[in-house]
Amino acid sequence: MQALKLIQIGNSVGLILPKEVLARLKLAKGDTVYLTDAPGGVNISPYDQEFSNQMDLARQIMKEHRDVLRELAK
Repeated sequence: MQALKLIQIGNSVGLILPKEVLARLKLAKGDTVYLTDAPGGVNISPYDQEFSNQMDLARQIMKEHRDVLRELAK
């Protein structure tokens, strides 16, 4: 585990990731990442357009068929 310092970037606060982390995640300057809640903290993972499209479709289906899904969950 490595401690990282938050820094001021304009009106925001940023985090500089070490080269090793960027290499492991196959990230480069300008890439987009997912930040998701996890037990005890957060996860950072590379953005995947195909996965994002699939999640958007899943949300749409769950919204349209909310009643059916509720019944199936019983």
